Formats: sequence, structure tokens, C-alpha cells
Amino acid sequence: MVKITAEIEGMACGMCEAHINEAVRNAFSVKKVTSSHTKKQTVIIAEKDISEQALKNVVAAAGYDVVSVSSEPYEKKGIFGIGRKGQA
Repeated sequence: MVKITAEIEGMACGMCEAHINEAVRNAFSVKKVTSSHTKKQTVIIAEKDISEQALKNVVAAAGYDVVSVSSEPYEKKGIFGIGRKGQA
């Protein structure tokens, strides 16, 4: 899995966050997407990497600008704390 962080300009409120999240969910197969207008970023968790240009196109069509995109491997840390028991 991959974690993609996009720096986005133009978000002003929670509705802007929801608008971007919906656009990303409709365009790509993602596990999770969260946006923050205060941090000016959207974080996407997906099985496969998403091309930077494709992401920029989807966000631009929603009315916002992607300033930068970074990605890194993502490892799920367990569900509801399962897997943490017994660890030192």
C-alpha cells in the first residue's frame, strides 16, 4: 500500500475538504482519503500509487490546485490496537 500526500491550495472550509475527498474517491480506488484545509493537504491511502498528473487533473477539475505530491510506502498498523498486546 502507499500513502500519498498532496499539498493543495484553495481549500477554505470543511465543505472544500469534502469536495476534494469525494472527487478523489470517485476517480481512484482508494482505501482512505482525508483532507485538511488548515494543513492545506490531502492524504490518500491506496493499494497502488496514483500518478501525480492524474491526481492534479482530478483536483483541478474540482476547483483546487495541487502544489506538490509525495508518496511513501504505507503499512497498516493493526485494527483497533490488535497486534499491540504483548509487545514490550
